[in-house]
Amino acid sequence: MFTCVSSSYAQNKTTKLISLNDQWKFSKDQSVGQTPSPNLNWQNLSIPHTWNVQDIMDDEPGYYRGTGWYKRKLKFNGPVKDKEVFLVFNGVNQEAEIYVNGKLAGSHIGGYTRFTIPVSRFLNYQDDEVQVKVTNRFNEDIAPLTADFTFFGGIYRNVNLLVTDPVHFSENDHGNTSGVYVTTPEVSNETASVKVKSLLENSSAAASKIQVQTELIDADGKVIATQSNILTIPAKQSVVISQDFKSVQKPRLWSPEDPYLYKVISKIIAGKSKNVLDQVSNPLGFRWFKFDAEKGFFLNGKSLKLMGASRHQDYKDMGNAVPDALQLRDVELLKKMGGNFLRVSHYPQDPQILEACDRLGILTSVEIPVINTITESAAFTENCKNMQVEMIRQSFNHPSVVIWAYMNEILLRPKFTDDKNRQATYFKHIVQLAQTLDSLTRKEDPSRYTMIANHGAFDSYHKIGLTKIPMIVGWNLYSGWYSGNIDDFGKFLDHHHKELADKPMLVTEYGADADPRIHSFAPFRFDKSQEYAVKFNQIYLNDILKKPFVSGAMVWNLADFNSETREETMPHVNNKGLLTLGREPKDIYFLYQAYLLNRPFLKIASAAWKNRTGIADSASLFSTQPLQVTTNLKTAELFLNGKSLGLKDAVDHVCTWNVPFSNGLNKLKVTAGQNSDELDVDFTLQPFNFTDENIPVKEMNILLGSKRFYTDETEHQIWMPDQPYKKGSWGYIGGEAFKGTNNRMSYGSDKNILETDHDPVYQTQQVGIKQFRFDVPDGEYELTFHFAELIGGLTKEALAYNLDNNYQKEEVKQRIFSVEINGETFLENLNLAADYGYTTAVKKKTRVTVQGGKGIILDFRPVTGVPVLNALQLRKIY
Repeated sequence: MFTCVSSSYAQNKTTKLISLNDQWKFSKDQSVGQTPSPNLNWQNLSIPHTWNVQDIMDDEPGYYRGTGWYKRKLKFNGPVKDKEVFLVFNGVNQEAEIYVNGKLAGSHIGGYTRFTIPVSRFLNYQDDEVQVKVTNRFNEDIAPLTADFTFFGGIYRNVNLLVTDPVHFSENDHGNTSGVYVTTPEVSNETASVKVKSLLENSSAAASKIQVQTELIDADGKVIATQSNILTIPAKQSVVISQDFKSVQKPRLWSPEDPYLYKVISKIIAGKSKNVLDQVSNPLGFRWFKFDAEKGFFLNGKSLKLMGASRHQDYKDMGNAVPDALQLRDVELLKKMGGNFLRVSHYPQDPQILEACDRLGILTSVEIPVINTITESAAFTENCKNMQVEMIRQSFNHPSVVIWAYMNEILLRPKFTDDKNRQATYFKHIVQLAQTLDSLTRKEDPSRYTMIANHGAFDSYHKIGLTKIPMIVGWNLYSGWYSGNIDDFGKFLDHHHKELADKPMLVTEYGADADPRIHSFAPFRFDKSQEYAVKFNQIYLNDILKKPFVSGAMVWNLADFNSETREETMPHVNNKGLLTLGREPKDIYFLYQAYLLNRPFLKIASAAWKNRTGIADSASLFSTQPLQVTTNLKTAELFLNGKSLGLKDAVDHVCTWNVPFSNGLNKLKVTAGQNSDELDVDFTLQPFNFTDENIPVKEMNILLGSKRFYTDETEHQIWMPDQPYKKGSWGYIGGEAFKGTNNRMSYGSDKNILETDHDPVYQTQQVGIKQFRFDVPDGEYELTFHFAELIGGLTKEALAYNLDNNYQKEEVKQRIFSVEINGETFLENLNLAADYGYTTAVKKKTRVTVQGGKGIILDFRPVTGVPVLNALQLRKIY
């Protein structure tokens, strides 16, 4: 029952917090010295900054994990020689050394927590310079060691200069810069108590008599309670005092529905002059909570299902160096979705995130980045312990925080698989570390819960005892995505409840990739379509909401995030987000609004799919395609160009209509009572038969071996699935769709296609194709062939997150073939691997004159092996 926000400082005569984000210079530097190398190429920039924005998105494997130097001049506008001066870094990834005027002032290990460096004794107050050496190198003694996210390097969070009186609240208790800890030992509807512990420092050479005054202030600014203590702090000493507020009557409780915040104003007042020497402010939220293994979570005595998302901190084209406004917007988007919980994962994030959660009423868990694996060293353990203490003390006062966590999927990729005895020792070290961190956490903060998040290997975690250590067990479950069947999800929840009947549980991760550019009318696992993600999340949400013993669930993830080692349809990006990397909502975001919002909600799901294409229904002038509407209302009515398409009942919060789209603009409007939503769709109708003069052929973009639609927003092209040849129309003859070379991939390839940003165009193909025909009328046409050799190239280890990713050994065969157009050779002895390389986009364009009603016949002639075709474009010129 703790409260707080990161503290704010009064800009009084003695205490000043000043931004130092501007006027920095930066250079990469591979040297290991204590000074920058000579003749570096320094660039001017502002903080936040990361040096990995570009290289994590290119096609070169890996990204820069090395050293960078930052430097900045310090100029003081007023007299500060008799003050204490600190540099406050909110986040530097991941090892930092801070030099002032060439001397080492301090260092820090860990990329996700704040640290404060006292610098007064290094200053000359004339031409001071700060230099910061940063490295994001791999270090086996620092977590995280591996993870499905990118370890961006740099000073990527705000930097401040803090100036205080020699007598001040402690500025550096493991990065807690307020020196004040607020707890609420007792809270009820009728009364509450508050305990304020303050850490005070006197860095001067003389004892100081002071008054510590603490006020509790409500949201209207009214002082509801005050306490003062007079004491003397000896020279160069620190003291701790506690102030108890025994009875706050009728406290207004903090909750997601009413996130009411009081303030705790703490002042140090000089004994003689009565001047305020230091002042900090912390918010105060009154609430109490508990997790119950049978009935779930309770807040202020009322049952509350915790529903929300996990969050990574990076953003499109920025890496993790994200400005304040965009970080705050993430929490606002979660609240707008109807979420009441944020799993701050897999590391502590910018202080503003928890501040926003306090303000908006979002409950949270926070964790340190012990992910996938550990190092069995004393240094690794000590660094983990320090991270845990830093996390707790820096975030201690936030009323939103209810859980401290410290491990994630630690058995996902266990070491020593070929030596069971050695592996048993490794597991013992994992358990020992978990017990150490859990005990440390309970000592630091007895009122909150502890948690480990495990992947779905129940027996593995249970056997070695990891399910017994934390107060809550979190499960990261991907049945129907990485492994198993989607129906296994509900069975797993029941299994936990049976085997661990006394252990509260959360679903800490679940999700399915949804590439925002991909749609399908026949969605299935791993096609990356938004429609499959909707179906997947419906099943999971239904199970979560109907089982009372499930305290809550956090979808993975609030937004897409960078993972440099990933390939797939959007290389280097994990597409499980409800929002894109640039925070545009996907269909699944609207689905969550329909499930979670308490107000009426109605939304056309594919709101961003404004340009569509499709084949006309037989001889008609329209193409019938399904349209989904997400809603929390029982029924809705859809109108197309003002004409009703009828009422539909919502099934699992989705209404579906078959819409006859016509060529050109289609105006859609859905209504339910007083609620409505509209969408204009520009539809390109493709002829069912080329003899239909009412639908002339203009342009067709066809994906071979595919059942999905892909939108190229850059070139404004819409790609559609292929079809077998039909006389008078178009299609392929012969062959079969390419199937991936690992057990989980039933859809195309998940390899990164080089030399293109449109990987879905090349990740499917028709293998063994014999012919492709367009029975088009006479005229001049442009044909574009797209090829990529999908088998072969560098063999890569199956990534840890692919739980059922047993790669078959690829059998690379020589593949040489020729392509003829209407009997004339266009491409002779094409050898994709030898001529262009593996998994490389190949694009061949030509013009064809069609005469005599012969249409276009493309013949694929095998020379060695079988021919392939990935995609094909046809454009009528005249």
